[in-house]
Amino acid sequence: MRLLTANQMRELDRCAIEDCAVPGLVLMENAGRGAAQIVNDRYPLLRPGSVLVVAGRGNNGGDGYVMARHLENMGWNVQTLVLASRCEVVGDAATNLNVLEHNHHSLHYALNDDEIAQFIDQLSGVALIIDAIFGNGLNSAIRGHYRYAIQRINAMALPVVAVDIPSGCHGTTGEILAESIMADCSISFAFPKLGQVSFPACQFGGELFVVDIGMPQPLQQTVSEQYVLVTDQVAATLLPQRPLGGHKGTFGHALVVAGSTGKGGAAQMCAAAVLRSGAGLVTLATPDTIQPFIAPAIAEVMTIALPSQCGGLTWECFETIRSLWHAKNVVALGPGLGQAETVKRLVRDIVLNVPCPVVIDADALNALAGDLYCLKKRQTKHVVVTPHPGEMARMTGLSIDEIQNRRAEVAGSFAEKWDVVVVLKGARTVIAAPDGRVWINDSGNSGMGSGGMGDILTGVIAGWLAQGVDLFNAAVLGVCLHGKAADLCVTHYGGAGYVATDLLPQLPVVRQSLKGEE
Repeated sequence: MRLLTANQMRELDRCAIEDCAVPGLVLMENAGRGAAQIVNDRYPLLRPGSVLVVAGRGNNGGDGYVMARHLENMGWNVQTLVLASRCEVVGDAATNLNVLEHNHHSLHYALNDDEIAQFIDQLSGVALIIDAIFGNGLNSAIRGHYRYAIQRINAMALPVVAVDIPSGCHGTTGEILAESIMADCSISFAFPKLGQVSFPACQFGGELFVVDIGMPQPLQQTVSEQYVLVTDQVAATLLPQRPLGGHKGTFGHALVVAGSTGKGGAAQMCAAAVLRSGAGLVTLATPDTIQPFIAPAIAEVMTIALPSQCGGLTWECFETIRSLWHAKNVVALGPGLGQAETVKRLVRDIVLNVPCPVVIDADALNALAGDLYCLKKRQTKHVVVTPHPGEMARMTGLSIDEIQNRRAEVAGSFAEKWDVVVVLKGARTVIAAPDGRVWINDSGNSGMGSGGMGDILTGVIAGWLAQGVDLFNAAVLGVCLHGKAADLCVTHYGGAGYVATDLLPQLPVVRQSLKGEE
C-alpha cells in the first residue's frame, strides 16, 4: 500500500486541481460522500442516532460539512460544531458550509473553551463523533480552544471517526502534536499518509479506510513506492520462487558469529531462525566456552568453537572467521557477543573486510557506535543494521524520544548517510534504504516485547539473504514474517507470555500463508 507524506498529498491535490482541471469542490464532495458511506456501513446499529461533526476552519472541516449533509440524507440525526467564526471559513469549505446553512442544518460555533464546554455540557444522546478539526497539514502543537475541544471529545468516550487523520497527528512523522483525537477509525483520502501508519500516531487512528476521491489515474500512477505500508499482499510479491529441484546448496549458506558466556541463547536462536527462514546451511562460530552446549541443542546447525577470553570472542579469532566466510552467502554478526574491547575490535575488522552481505545487530551495533566511519571504508556494499531505538540513539546521538517521534525520518537519514539498509525495530518497524525508500511494517504486536526477539529477526533476515533475495527485500520480508509469526503466536498463547523461540516453528507456516497455501 503506497503512502504519501503531507507535502506529497498537498502537491497531488494541487496537480489534480491545476494541471488536471479537477475542481477542488469535486474532490471535497467525493471525499465527504465516500467517508459518509463508510460511516453508514460501519455503524449500522447506531443509525439513526445522533452524530456530532466537530469541524475546523480549513478543508478538513469542509470534508466534515460534506459528510454532515450526506449522513443526514442517509437518515442520521446530525449537528455540527465549528471551532471558528463564520468569516474564518473560506474557499471550498465555505461553499459547503453555506450549503448546510441554506438547508437549515443544526450549526453551532465555538471560539473558546467556555463556549465549547457550554455546548458539550448540554448535549445528550450523541452516539458518534466525526473529527474534522485538523487534517493532513497540521505541523505545529495544538493549543488553545482546539486542544480543549480534543480533550473534551476524548473524555466523552464515544466512537470517533477521524477525517483523513486524527487531529493532533503529524501527517508525515507520526508525531503527536501536544494532543490527539483517539479515533475508532480513520478515513484517509486518495492514499494513506506516512504519519498515520507510523508510531506513535498509529495508536490513535484505529482501523484505517481509504476513499477514492477521483484523482485522475495518470496522476495516481505518478505516486512512487518510496513510502509503502508492508501488508501481506506487499510481502507476497517479494517471495522468491523455490525451485523444485533445489538442494541445500541452492538455498545458501549463512555464517553466524554470535554468543558469549551467559548469552549462548542469542547465538542459538539466531542460527535456528536462519534455517527456519528457508536457508540451506548454517555455520555458527561461537566461543569455545559455550559451543559444547549449543551444538547438541540445534543439531541441524554446524558449529565452530573459537578461542575465547573471559567467555567472549577476541580479536585473535579474526583470521579463523575470515577463512569461514569464504563461500558463504551472508554473515549474521552480533547477537550475544558481549561488549568487551576485544570484541569491539573484532567486530570492526569483520565489518571492514567481509566481502558478502552482512546483518549487524545487538552487541555488534554497540561496537560500531563509537566508530561508524568504518562503514564508509567497508568492502561489502550489502549491509543491514537492525537497531532498536536505544541502539539507534547511541549511533546517532539523538535522544530516544527524538527517534521515536521521527522514526521514518531518522531511519531514512541514517540509511542514506551510511549507505546501509536500516531496520529500526519497535512498534511499526521501519525499513529504510539508501535510495530513499522508507517502508513501514504492518505486522507484529506488543507481546514481542521480550528477550530474544531481535536475535530471531537477525536470523530471519540473514536467511532470506542466504537465499539470494535482494538486500532491501530481504529486510522487508524478514520483518514482515517475524511480525506475522508473532501474530500467529497470539492466536495460540494470547497477547503476552509467549517467548522468542515460539516464533521459530511459526516461520514456515506464515511463509506458506503468504503464498496462499495451507
